Amino acid sequence: MTTLHLYNTYSRKTEEFRSIHDKIVGLYVCGPTVYGPPHLGHVRGPVVFDVLRRYFLHLGYKVRHVRNITDVGHIVGDADDGEDKLQKQAALEQIQPMEVAQIYTLSYNEMIRQMNVLPPSIEPLASGHIIEQIEMIESIIKAGFAYEVHGSVYFDVIGYSKNHEYGKLSGRVLDDLMAGAGNESRELEGQDEKRNANDFALWKKATPEHIMQWSSPWGKGYPGWHIECSAMSRKYLGDTFDIHGGGMDLLFPHHTGEIAQSTACTGHNPANYWMHHNMITINGQKMAKSLNNGIQVTELFSGNHPLLEQAYSPMTLRFFILMAHYRGTLDFSNEALKAAEKGLQRLFNAAELAKNLVASDSSDFDIKSIETSIYASLNDDLNTPQAIAQLFEAARITNVVNDGKGKINAEGIQLLQHIFSEILTNILGIIPESNTSNNALDGVMQMLLNMRKQAKEEKNYALSDQIRNQLSELGFEIKDGKDGSSWSLV
Repeated sequence: MTTLHLYNTYSRKTEEFRSIHDKIVGLYVCGPTVYGPPHLGHVRGPVVFDVLRRYFLHLGYKVRHVRNITDVGHIVGDADDGEDKLQKQAALEQIQPMEVAQIYTLSYNEMIRQMNVLPPSIEPLASGHIIEQIEMIESIIKAGFAYEVHGSVYFDVIGYSKNHEYGKLSGRVLDDLMAGAGNESRELEGQDEKRNANDFALWKKATPEHIMQWSSPWGKGYPGWHIECSAMSRKYLGDTFDIHGGGMDLLFPHHTGEIAQSTACTGHNPANYWMHHNMITINGQKMAKSLNNGIQVTELFSGNHPLLEQAYSPMTLRFFILMAHYRGTLDFSNEALKAAEKGLQRLFNAAELAKNLVASDSSDFDIKSIETSIYASLNDDLNTPQAIAQLFEAARITNVVNDGKGKINAEGIQLLQHIFSEILTNILGIIPESNTSNNALDGVMQMLLNMRKQAKEEKNYALSDQIRNQLSELGFEIKDGKDGSSWSLV
């Protein structure tokens, strides 16, 4: 597979990627609703779409990556009635909603910075694009797909569905949605101002105590959750753009609503490709407050959580995410994170060794085929686990050659160095972490190796073997060479 193919959730097919404009990609990814600290569930999307963006850059594309910040309009429970998530948190913390948004936007961006996620080209705030949302709602009303009731505006799902497939993206049939909503009884009882229970809010009338509200043609109010992304993606990427990304949990109602709104306004689907990553589970269970298994990212990095046996670095977490295909489930466990940590260290060690390999006149290995396999994996719907498997093969060959058990020519060495520097570092975004703890570890290990060396010189072989064996039990490999001893994590 020589060209990039991506799975399109909308068509349910893997399709060859063709950009609207030559060598330019418009990418919109739904960002966080910033009402709390980032947790484990927040990390997969940024990493997945960062690798996609990096790969486009590697292929010579220019990328406009838009990732929004939802700082208004997202009601608790993803419904149209109730408290805004930010306003509820603001009341708990006794601060302004925009203070909540600022605090958790900064913490979210710091989290992904530590994980080496490139910042978006544009990071629009929903609260900063109220005018665009109002204008879009007016267009939808004019097209006959929305209606106003008592200062609120709702999207007419039934009217839209007469000529459009409302549930195509999520696979939900409208008749089933209507049956599940118990629509007729709600209308008869007069419990809802909507014409149909499946209609969703484009604009909500604000009660006097609602802090975040703006003037509109329909009175004081605030936007619905879905209209925000439709308006912001349209402003920065146009009526039609290349890729819209997000988590599978957004298929319905958020992305379904987005497609309906944009189609009602412009006459067509806003994105040519819809990409969705799967969720992260913990020990086979969905993260939930009731199960007390939610882990904040800062807790993961510090190790300060009852479910954690140790701290895990940002690069270990990034590598762990990429070891599974983005459309498959990813189950968090201490065992999986420890395996990722050891595997990542093997790659880092090999990357360092590859810089100093000595070339032979001939080669026992076909490094070009490894590089070809890696690109074929990335072109096959961004199959990072297959690419990583080939990186481990490159690491194995590097170790074999370094140990003098195989030969490689200058071209092969150059390819190995390219594989580690370009693919591991630049495309997958995995970089060595030189921090205080790593420096301390280096110092401690060198001290132990010096103690072992001294024991051997004093012919205290029992102590020398004891140091080596105990380090081996802890996951360290000690190699003795003519230039002294070296260590690595295995």
